[in-house]
Amino acid sequence: MKSWFAVVLQTIKVFLLFTGCTILFYYGILWISAEYESYHRYDEPIGKAVKVINMEHDHQEETWVQRLMLFYRIGE
Repeated sequence: MKSWFAVVLQTIKVFLLFTGCTILFYYGILWISAEYESYHRYDEPIGKAVKVINMEHDHQEETWVQRLMLFYRIGE
């Protein structure tokens, strides 16, 4: 009888440890998500920033090869 009680007690301990770690992980992910939610990646650069690429088109027709090469070059 004592052996059965020890197994139940160990099972409850493992369950509580698993639940505690899961809750800790969940709130950690929420904290990281809230931290990066206010991070504005697409704001205008400040200071002496240089524009890297000019995406203005001269209204000329692009071929599919030119569009594919643009995709390979910049990933868009």
